[in-house]
Amino acid sequence: MRGITKRFGDLVANDHIDITVEPGEVHALLGENGAGKSTLMNQLYGLLQPDEGQIVVNDEPKVFRSPRDAIASGIGMVHQHFMLVPVFTVAENIALGAENVRGGPLGWLDRRRARREVIETSKRFGLPVDPDALIEDLPVGAQQRVEIVKALTRDVDLLILDEPTAVLTPQETDELLAVMRSLTEMGKSIVFITHKLKEVKKIADRITVIRRGQVVGTASPDTSEDELAALMVGRAVSLEVDKTPAEPGRAVLQVKGLIVDDDRGIRAVDGVDLEVRAGEVLGIAGVQGNGQTELVEAVMGLREVRAGTVELDSENLAGLSTKRILRSGVGYVPEDRSHDGVVKEFSVAENLILDMYDSTPFGNAIRLDTSRIASNAKERVAQFDIRCQSADTAVGTLSGGNQQKVVIAREMSRPLKLFIASQPTRGVDVGSIEFIHGQIVHERDQGTAVLVVSSELDEVVNLADRIAVMYRGRILAIVSPDTPREAIGLLMAGVTSEPAAVAPVEEDAPVEEAAAEEEAGGAGEEGTK
Repeated sequence: MRGITKRFGDLVANDHIDITVEPGEVHALLGENGAGKSTLMNQLYGLLQPDEGQIVVNDEPKVFRSPRDAIASGIGMVHQHFMLVPVFTVAENIALGAENVRGGPLGWLDRRRARREVIETSKRFGLPVDPDALIEDLPVGAQQRVEIVKALTRDVDLLILDEPTAVLTPQETDELLAVMRSLTEMGKSIVFITHKLKEVKKIADRITVIRRGQVVGTASPDTSEDELAALMVGRAVSLEVDKTPAEPGRAVLQVKGLIVDDDRGIRAVDGVDLEVRAGEVLGIAGVQGNGQTELVEAVMGLREVRAGTVELDSENLAGLSTKRILRSGVGYVPEDRSHDGVVKEFSVAENLILDMYDSTPFGNAIRLDTSRIASNAKERVAQFDIRCQSADTAVGTLSGGNQQKVVIAREMSRPLKLFIASQPTRGVDVGSIEFIHGQIVHERDQGTAVLVVSSELDEVVNLADRIAVMYRGRILAIVSPDTPREAIGLLMAGVTSEPAAVAPVEEDAPVEEAAAEEEAGGAGEEGTK
């Protein structure tokens, strides 16, 4: 790509960018949210057309008017937010747009051939997917494999992966990186769009750093994380959370004997006892899918409580509406911002008052105060560095990280008793992570009780004053953040039988053993898998 420039009104998203991708390499495109990475690759994939510059494939200049043109030139793309039809099967999704039809142009879809192509491509590249499974029934990691298989069935030579690990567990991330390396060994080239420094250092052959629409440097994988972060943000970035020891007060949130089922009616939270105190951060660590989501949804009134109690300052929340719970002084950052955190078609300004639109000062049951909404948006956009053309921009057009900032800004813009953050920095760049972590610690220091749920163990350890380790719907132990990572990792795998697995904690934060020793012995092996 030579001299690529793309403008949206007065915003220059890409400013004369040059980038070269060699055969059989992983070329990492590193930058903050809103730096212009996805915009650049959307032009390479034909979703956008450059205002200036040239795209050259195998020494031949190309003009891509649509993704069909890019695919014909051997370029495929897996987007950050998957382009799959939930009610279609894997085979139907992969066939979509390149259907093999029997019986002429008005014939019928050759489903057998579609299934066969899925199976053959899956085996060839080591990407196991079930061709007959419905997309809506698959976990996120499996859906991503489907997207990659879909691109590979088009016989692409260059695969663009846009923030592919933003919604993956650590285990799924490791699997994806292994797949990427195997693809390059087969001669495929990969553009890896990300802002996660550890992953870049693990997998990239070359790194191009983009900041505010311009290439600001190239680097090799042996460049330190601090140097890469400074290139991305344009200043030195602290990768550690700066905080003073907590001064916990009263128990704000008390959960006792909580039992909750998942969407399939299977027990997801199994007798959990938990309390979060004013002025502390309680982190929940665990491999995703062990009941953390259902626990938080039950606290927020989004899921039925089968048994037990959830109390906020001694008020029972069970049975209350989510709106009532929010109005009781709870801030909530959901783990899936695109489905539960924002309304993509609404503007940034509107999303910033989604749970306050009918209360002072933004409105009432009859009308909205548009001037107050606009001034609030201006203040929050500046305070949280939300990268957008204006507060009237639709949230769905922002990068994933900037959408997350909108959610964080909204939930922290009113007095809180309890702040719940699920995956607070998922899909967010290092500069924004530093800022969000700082905001969470500031909220704690104001006396708010904070509950953080994250699949990133580093994040939990850095933020938490106490850590609750969750496995198969139970709290296996509550430990100090000083506990060795290996010990916490064993607990996350269900292993509680070794005395060394749990470090001593303060007297007022006792270790809670929630699983029998014989159950834990077998669970550890499965959890490790």
